[in-house]
Amino acid sequence: MPSLLRKSQIRMLIFAQSLAMFSFFLFFAFDRWAVSAAGFILYLLFAYLLLKRDRWYRKEVEEYISVLSYRLKKVGEEALLEMPIGILLINDDYDIEWANPYMASCFKEESLVGRSLYDVADDLIPLLKKEEETGTVDLSGRKYKVIYKKEERLLYFFDITEQAALEKMYQEEKPVIGIIFLDNYDEVTQAMDDQERGSLNNRIASLLNEWAQDQGVFLKRVSSDRYVAFLNEKILANLEENKFSILDFVRESTSKNKTPITLSIGIGSGVSSLPELGVLAQSSLDLALGRGGDQAAIKLPNGRVKFYGGKTNPMEKRTRVRARVISHALRELILESSRIFIMGHKYPDMDAMGASIGLLNIARMNNKEAYVILDEQKIDSGVRKLLADIKQHPELGPRLISPERALDIIEQKSLLIVVDTHKPSLVIEEKLAHRIDRIVVIDHHRRSEEFFKNPLLVYMEPYASSTSELVTEILEYQPNPKIEMLEATALLAGIIVDTKSFTLRTGSRTFDAASFLRSKGADTILVQKYFKEDVESYLKRARLIEKAKFYPRGIAVAKGDPSVRYSQVLIAQTADTLLMMEDVDASFVISERSDQTVAISARSLGKINVQLIMEQLDGGGHLTNAATQLRDVSVDEAERMLLKAIDDYFEGGKQE
Repeated sequence: MPSLLRKSQIRMLIFAQSLAMFSFFLFFAFDRWAVSAAGFILYLLFAYLLLKRDRWYRKEVEEYISVLSYRLKKVGEEALLEMPIGILLINDDYDIEWANPYMASCFKEESLVGRSLYDVADDLIPLLKKEEETGTVDLSGRKYKVIYKKEERLLYFFDITEQAALEKMYQEEKPVIGIIFLDNYDEVTQAMDDQERGSLNNRIASLLNEWAQDQGVFLKRVSSDRYVAFLNEKILANLEENKFSILDFVRESTSKNKTPITLSIGIGSGVSSLPELGVLAQSSLDLALGRGGDQAAIKLPNGRVKFYGGKTNPMEKRTRVRARVISHALRELILESSRIFIMGHKYPDMDAMGASIGLLNIARMNNKEAYVILDEQKIDSGVRKLLADIKQHPELGPRLISPERALDIIEQKSLLIVVDTHKPSLVIEEKLAHRIDRIVVIDHHRRSEEFFKNPLLVYMEPYASSTSELVTEILEYQPNPKIEMLEATALLAGIIVDTKSFTLRTGSRTFDAASFLRSKGADTILVQKYFKEDVESYLKRARLIEKAKFYPRGIAVAKGDPSVRYSQVLIAQTADTLLMMEDVDASFVISERSDQTVAISARSLGKINVQLIMEQLDGGGHLTNAATQLRDVSVDEAERMLLKAIDDYFEGGKQE
């Protein structure tokens, strides 16, 4: 076709030239008529031949276009009927009006015309109803990419089965690095002789190597209490499906010891870079250990974390050395700071308040200006009673300030100490955490995914009974520690409230701290005064308990009346009371609070890890003491969510 066009252009050029020659002959016709006549005859002959040639070329072009049209039509028919691309034409009722042979062959039928998509390819209906232009579906055991033309009600199907298989293979074979740590190896083996220690090492190595061989994992022991594992995403998926059963297997296999060995596993996955995988694996292990060990943590590049295990009560393994080091490090940070701000979580309980008062005392001993941040509109009755006594104290009273006042007096070298929480979203004033760069975190809860960015000092011990216990030990290692009766009483009240009067999460270090505070004048009668409640609160709690339902596995759930508002303290006290009932291993209380949120308080005797259950509902806490707050849900919806989380927990795992 392009060559014919070029020929037509040449003919037009020749015609123009001949026209010029004719004009030339006319010019000479007046002088030399014989020559002009001869030229004119030649011109007519030339023009005739040129027109005849032009007709031939026109006919040739027409024939070319006709052949080309036929071939294009033939190609279209071949593409429509023979190419391996499925085509469906449907109506508004999802009935098939036409289908090419390839589409029919995909369903192993001669014709699809007249059939309904509901019968032929039900998976397509959601895609069409959402009016999405592209999607993927599985049809007859193969995977297809679908392109939907809404206006024409036309669907194209491209077979991507092999491509999907390659992508799946690529994902499954991506490398994964794991670090396995024996949590309490040093504590268990310190009293063993060489023969017993060697026997235990062989036993653990045999268990882990057998597990690794069965799962296809390459395992290498790098120290007495640490292993490195190399695997891929497919193997990791199998381990997740089994909820990392190796955790329970090793613990049960070594349970003949007085203290069974527990594992913590940190997994790095989701990237191809081996150095990045190593960093993720170590970060995951740190997170698992920070939550008390005996669990597996998988940290993904996007920051999300999955947790498995963590169902046992962590063994107390803190050392006095760490408490002394933290005490000295905290003193140095306080001395370097111009002002110190101390802040607990929203709706602070006696533990957060006691720890804050203890740290205020440490700052005062080091002659530094310090303040406790408190929102007096959001405290419970026990803290309010303690607050009334603190306000009467000439040195402590002026050191209690509002969040607004704290924001006004921040200086460049200010230090923020956060107690009894490690989540920025839970502190009394989150703006302070963004305005102050120098932050210290002291907490006894298991570490969660949310955490402060780049704190100067972190003292998190999930083995401790309370934050007040940790602060008491820090105070003991300060030079010439001095503490007044009211400060000692506040710290003791914090320990008592979190241990339920020394019945839960109480170790030898807890009694040591309580003994120190008692020797400094802590008043137990005053503590009981803070914990007293009025008759109305007692009756409200009794009505909540009356509505409790008892489920299998020792679960008790009480649900409050949606028309009644309960305080967080009352909800927690109800959960504590339910836990005292016979055959109850874990209690949950659901109620609507005054701030339009639905609160769930959870308590356990240690057999059931209520922290994992609450974390599934975006909450957290401790193995035996946890809670969450749910927004934009009803009490009934919260109950359904809780029961589902409990079922998921007993199935073996928890994911974030």
